[in-house]
Amino acid sequence: MKQDKIVFFVDVDDTLLDNDRIQEDIKHYIEREFGPKCRDRYWTIQEKLFQELGYRDYLGAFQLFRVKHPYEHHLVTAANFLVDYPFKQRLYPGALDVLARLREWGRTVILTDGDVVFQPRKVIRSGIFKAVDGHVLVYVHKEAALADVRQRYPAKHYVVVDDKLRILDAIKKAWGKRVTTVFPCQGKFANDPKIQSAFPEAADVRIKRIRDLLRIDLSRLIGTKTK
Repeated sequence: MKQDKIVFFVDVDDTLLDNDRIQEDIKHYIEREFGPKCRDRYWTIQEKLFQELGYRDYLGAFQLFRVKHPYEHHLVTAANFLVDYPFKQRLYPGALDVLARLREWGRTVILTDGDVVFQPRKVIRSGIFKAVDGHVLVYVHKEAALADVRQRYPAKHYVVVDDKLRILDAIKKAWGKRVTTVFPCQGKFANDPKIQSAFPEAADVRIKRIRDLLRIDLSRLIGTKTK
């Protein structure tokens, strides 16, 4: 594959999409339709699964709920709420405009963690898939798949936009001067003081919101790193 001069990798949850709002909508829906006990049971399973997998597997949590509570058939129908969820309404302001701006500068790729069903559907229904012309990579743990990422998208320089400092730190350690890391401080993980103090050098560029990238020049993103 021909090497690009620059490739942009952009995360989804809490980077382009307001995942905190999505979680609250799921909780409210389950509570409204099935009661607080079902909500709490489901969310306990979902959180445990998150700790095991490292990403939110909402549909997988419904499957486990069914195993643990086989006689509460009604909650299974809540999976339809997720499948038909209006993700486009949860895009951060300017998210698609940012993708369009990055595409003017170089190849732009979605790099995200998640399951093989719900995460791709989220990307498609939100309009993100179309915005990057189908360039989407979904891994279980993307920081462990960086060799595959570079093989698929070879470039002289990379820019990675992600709300998780842990991920940015791992990528910087792996790619060194070939990468510029951009940290949008959005969502509960990004704003956690303990996480911020744990990875003080992970972000080369810090922005408050994803739309702030619309006001940043390309030279600031690549600096002298490609020379």
